[in-house]
Amino acid sequence: MSQLFDTYARYYDLLYRDKDYAVESDYVVNHIRIKEQDTKRILELGCGTGAHAEHLARMGYTVHGVDLSEAMLARAEERKAALPPEVAARLSFSLGDVRTVRLGKTYDAVVSLFHVMSYQATNADLEAAFATAFVHLKPGGLFLFDFWYGPSVLTQKAEVRVKRLEDHDIKVIRIAEPVMHINENVVDVNYTVFIEVKETGKVEQVRETHRMRYLFLPELENVLRGGGFQLVVPLAWMTDLPPSSDHWAGFVVASRDRLPQP
Repeated sequence: MSQLFDTYARYYDLLYRDKDYAVESDYVVNHIRIKEQDTKRILELGCGTGAHAEHLARMGYTVHGVDLSEAMLARAEERKAALPPEVAARLSFSLGDVRTVRLGKTYDAVVSLFHVMSYQATNADLEAAFATAFVHLKPGGLFLFDFWYGPSVLTQKAEVRVKRLEDHDIKVIRIAEPVMHINENVVDVNYTVFIEVKETGKVEQVRETHRMRYLFLPELENVLRGGGFQLVVPLAWMTDLPPSSDHWAGFVVASRDRLPQP
């Protein structure tokens, strides 16, 4: 998977340049503040190129981001280097797999965004990622993450989509062709990407498959409970409404409040 995201990193920021990381970060912080006023240190699992981490640091939090891709982290470090020194001082990044990384530190909150938990396609993967959050949280600390919400995926269905974008260096055409595996609760999103370098006219074709798991609240609550968490509130992402088939993404706030169940 690391090689997949190393390739992805080349056009990742261009692909999501319209994504409002600041508003999303505000949304997450608002839910942290509702439950845990004393939060100062945040661990981000699957930080990508560091856009959410940057905004969290701008809001005064000390943030450590972990990602599986060296290329993503290189871009995160470039982002950090361009920030005001007082903001950059609150940011750090390291290479690691969200299922296995152990930093030997605890944090007030663990955040995982942009469907990182839905990339945990097996039960073992999801349980391992939750265990990583657990061991890095102080007692009572919050675990906040978004995910593909099962009822919405089954209602709306994944569709073929084409996205075209460009900047001063490259043009990108990305074709997404999803294949649903309903008995496994996963969607294989098969991407064909054409990247044209404007200066030379050279076109590179990249093929990627992102296996995404869609999740349901009863199974999430069960895995959280088994991992030592209590589900505090489930929401439709970027709203204060319950999850529904109208919203593809769900959002969970959970708290670490006891030992994992056997």
